[in-house]
Amino acid sequence: MLKGFLGLLFRLTPKTMRRWFSRFTNTRFSATAGAIVLDDQGRVLLLKHVFRAGSGWGIPGGFVQAGEQPEAALRRELREEVGLELSQVEIAFIRTLKRTRQIEIMFFCRSRGEARPRSVEVEQADWFPLQALPEALSEDQRWLIEHALSGKTVISNQ
Repeated sequence: MLKGFLGLLFRLTPKTMRRWFSRFTNTRFSATAGAIVLDDQGRVLLLKHVFRAGSGWGIPGGFVQAGEQPEAALRRELREEVGLELSQVEIAFIRTLKRTRQIEIMFFCRSRGEARPRSVEVEQADWFPLQALPEALSEDQRWLIEHALSGKTVISNQ
């Protein structure tokens, strides 16, 4: 009975007040789109970001802007940062990070063309065979790559 009364009270409240209430009583997250990008030789694209903690090496991606779809954000980031177009894009998995209050949408992608740094954010872009990833690549970045590729057929000439 109490639930019904509270529900009725909430529905009778003006829409702007309901939104205000919802915004201030729910946790806010930022959203990012990241990608495991493979070329036709089965190598993975890694970027050395100027602002990334640790070694700087990691998978490409960036923040999803308000009103932007995650795949569109990923394509925009890759064009802006390294001038790369994608031929195949599919969602690999989604995870939430509690400490940073972030939702990561991870994609598995195939590339079309070359990747060259075009942004002040990216120091270097390179393709690595899966068996020869940079030593300084963080365990989390390695896990993202392995998790996205689990169950995928990767053709490699290496």
